[in-house]
Amino acid sequence: MKTMVAALALCLLYLPVYQASSIDIDKKFEEMEARLTKTEKELMDHKQMTESQKNDDILRDLEAKLKDTEKQVEDLRAEVQAFHGQDVAFGASLGLDTHFGPFTAAITVTYKNVFTNIGSAYQPGTGIFTAPVKGVYYFSFSANHRSTKISGLYLMKNGKQMISMYNDSAGNSLETAANGMTLQLEVGDQVYMRLWANSWIYDNPNNYCTFIGFLLFSL
Repeated sequence: MKTMVAALALCLLYLPVYQASSIDIDKKFEEMEARLTKTEKELMDHKQMTESQKNDDILRDLEAKLKDTEKQVEDLRAEVQAFHGQDVAFGASLGLDTHFGPFTAAITVTYKNVFTNIGSAYQPGTGIFTAPVKGVYYFSFSANHRSTKISGLYLMKNGKQMISMYNDSAGNSLETAANGMTLQLEVGDQVYMRLWANSWIYDNPNNYCTFIGFLLFSL
């Protein structure tokens, strides 16, 4: 009997300890569950923030690409406008009612009667055409003369002879000749006509003597 009482007393003694331990464990579980829930929430918040940052990065990338595309469109528009703004063509005649020449040395011919001068690249005061844009140009010229003297013209590019025209001095009649050529020019290249030494050309209101040039296409 004494032994049973002692055992019962011992159980009663340890019961509060067990209960206390059980309560501590439950509390720790609750704390751990709370911490886990908090961690999961932080993880979700971080994930959402990361997705938001990714979206922001994607948006910034798209905005940059859009700006780049807009710049390319503007550059293309400027190129188109520049191309159409550089249309070049001129046509002029000698603008005399008499002979031009002869001279003892070759001389640049000034075609002062200007019919058209789109781009203002031809200067009637000097007779010189200056290329405003790199490209391929076409030039032609014609001349009339009284054949008691020879008639000769050079098409010049930067001081170098390109092509020429010649009429003999036989007879005593008005004769006409012409020539033309395509030339590749750089910006600033100069093209003009030179009258041969000791030759002449003749013009009147019929405009026999002409100098023509225009841009075929830019390069």
